[in-house]
Formats: sequence, C-alpha cells, structure tokens
Amino acid sequence: MRIVRRHPWSRATSFGPVLLLLALSLALSLAGPLSAQSAVPPATAWADPAAIFLLPGDALLVQIWREPELSGEFIVDEIGNVSLPLLGVVPVQGVPFDELRDHLIESYRVEIRSPSITIRPLRRIYVLGEVNRPGLQALDPTLSLAGAVALAGGASPLGDLRRMTIVREGREIDAPVGPEIDLASIGIRSGDQIYVGRRSWLERNTPFVTSTVLGVAGIIVAILR
Repeated sequence: MRIVRRHPWSRATSFGPVLLLLALSLALSLAGPLSAQSAVPPATAWADPAAIFLLPGDALLVQIWREPELSGEFIVDEIGNVSLPLLGVVPVQGVPFDELRDHLIESYRVEIRSPSITIRPLRRIYVLGEVNRPGLQALDPTLSLAGAVALAGGASPLGDLRRMTIVREGREIDAPVGPEIDLASIGIRSGDQIYVGRRSWLERNTPFVTSTVLGVAGIIVAILR
C-alpha cells in the first residue's frame, strides 16, 4: 500500500479565509475608536444659575450698551468683594448669582438709562494639555467642558476629549468628566486646570495598523494556497 504524505501546510489551507475574516474584524475594531472620536459632542450644557456663586479669584463680566467705561471684567478680591465703576465696592461672595445679577442691574438703572445691561459670572481657569492655545481662560460656568476646550482653540490633532481631567492645587479632583458636562455641575473653581489628554498610540496610528494587519493577512492567505 502506498502512503501519500501531505505537506503540513496543505492541511492549514482551509484556514485561509478564516484568517482573513479575523484580520478584517481586527482592523474594523481598531478603526472604531477613531470614528467615535470624530463625533461632535454638544457645545454647551446649561446649569441652574441659582446654583452659581462667585468666589475670590472669579470675575464679573459687565456689559452696558454705550457705556464702555462702565463695562469690563472685574475680579472678585480675596474677601469676596468686587469693585465696580459707578456702584463702588459690592460684596458678592455667598450671594446666589441670579439674585446678585438682578440687584446689580436694578442698581445700574437707578444711575443710568440703558436698554441693555448684561452681567455674567466668569471662572478663571487654565485649559492645558493637548489644545491649540493652552493658557488662562475666563469662562462662563454654564459652559460645557467641550466649550471650554473650543475657546482654547480646540483640541490638537493628538487631543482626546474623552481623556480630560480636572486638577486643583496639584491634585486631580474626583468629578464626572465628559465633553458635555458643564463647569458649574462639577464645582469647578477659578485656578483649576482642565487637562486634555492625548489619544492612545493605537488610535493615532489606526490607518497604519489596519493596513499592516490586512497586508500580513494577505501574505498568510497567499502562502497557504
């Protein structure tokens, strides 16, 4: 009886299509995070103004139509007061912002006649990490984290809005962080730092990894035929 011996690789020939399918699945899974990164999160999320209080280091933005000398950003001092043109020194710490705003607008209208008076709170926060214009930003606390990053020039090509952290006095604070989260809801303060992290190596090199995997799979299939 004649025994026919097959080459060991011939028995693996049937696995070629399986290997190709596995390679394609791997390539698609690698491309997944990159496509998710391209999704645009909501630009803002609004918080209840009554929950916002001014603290030392914050600023008060006053905009009065046709009154540039009365308008501007005014810093809250270390004891919780702000000095405003025309109104003088005003204690603001511990006063809910909606009450403070209404009081200030009423006080201004006693002194001047203006159809438009806008008053907003500002947190002075550092936006750092993978952003195009890192540095100090005066931000409305009703703004979202994505909006804060946008005011810092947006995330750099390496930046990942899913990898943000809030740092206070050198320590990361435990707070829910996401592009759609507003600054007020996480209790952000003036002097805090928003760090935008970097996308992982795999996400930054997804096209290269995908093409490499497909190329290797093609070579394997060609050899096994």
